[in-house]
Amino acid sequence: MFKNKDALTTNWKPENILHRDQQINELASILAPSLKGNDPSNVFLYGSVGTGKTLIVKHVTEELKSVADDKEIDVNILYINCKMKKVADTEYRLLAKLARQLGEDVPSTGLPTDEIYNRFFSALQDQKGVVVIALDEIDALVKKVGDEFLYNLTRINDDLEHTKVSILGISNDLNFTDYMDSRVKSSLSEEEIIFPPYNAIELREILKERTDKAFVDNMLMDGVISKCSALAAQEHGDARRALDLLRVAGELSERSESDIVEKRHVDMAQSKIERDRVVETVRSQPKHSKLVLYTILEMTSGEEDIATGDVYSEYKELCEELEVSELTQRRVSGLISELDMLGVINAKVISKGRYGRTRQISVDLSENIRGRLEQMVEEKFYI
Repeated sequence: MFKNKDALTTNWKPENILHRDQQINELASILAPSLKGNDPSNVFLYGSVGTGKTLIVKHVTEELKSVADDKEIDVNILYINCKMKKVADTEYRLLAKLARQLGEDVPSTGLPTDEIYNRFFSALQDQKGVVVIALDEIDALVKKVGDEFLYNLTRINDDLEHTKVSILGISNDLNFTDYMDSRVKSSLSEEEIIFPPYNAIELREILKERTDKAFVDNMLMDGVISKCSALAAQEHGDARRALDLLRVAGELSERSESDIVEKRHVDMAQSKIERDRVVETVRSQPKHSKLVLYTILEMTSGEEDIATGDVYSEYKELCEELEVSELTQRRVSGLISELDMLGVINAKVISKGRYGRTRQISVDLSENIRGRLEQMVEEKFYI
């Protein structure tokens, strides 16, 4: 059924990037001064997941590097995904990774923060021309360690003699800079590029081009591509989601030994992707987050809404039963907020008049997913 399944993944680089000409031209014009040895503006790219930010950054920076090499101009591109665990998920690891990309030999852990900054600065000093530092999913790192490291990066040009540094930030959070220190915001967001969600028509054209590369001819029933596009358009115009739906639908069709991919396979793919997403999201959470979720699942088994205070009481009893030290109510409230942000639960703030405000918690998950999550926690803690 497949002739090249990679064409349905986000790592695939299409020959023709559709519906992003404006963003490509904007980013290219911002980075173009580096070809004359000048310092490009710092730039921030915003957009929901699956709107093409990383694809466009890699495309434009690769073209920039190619032109620079042809003209023997010193331009260095450093790309790091700040969400990669044990690679760039702390300030130290980020700086160590950047320094290593510049040829500096530094350990993954163990040096004082001042020393890792000095090593990174030394590596930059040895460069000539322009260094573009692309930080993908930068919001994840800032939420974890704060924004001081960003301020240091944006001010580093003041101390460099022969090298010019430009920061290219990529964020899935459209409100990300609202939470940053005003000094960092003014230094970093000199230029901004917005990536709007794809609509259903644009997604259909993207899928059609990928399908021609991915599937053997005549393997899709009429309407399959349109259905994948429509479903993804409903979820914030996420091209990644559309590609996943089509790929998983093809895999399910192949496993069932069907002759073609049908619309029913898309429905099956949607259920499977949602189930896998929630389970994997929860699997990566810390143990107390799992215990809080288990408490909520147990309390909402009758589908009634519950209050934050009630969750904490039950959570404390569970911790005592398991002989685990419980967290404070404030920290548990924070974990509930994180689970809400991840889409695993729904936590809605309601007013109780003179009794103040509380959050009402509900869970909108299928019985299949609830069962898998409960089983995961029970196996982890031998409940």
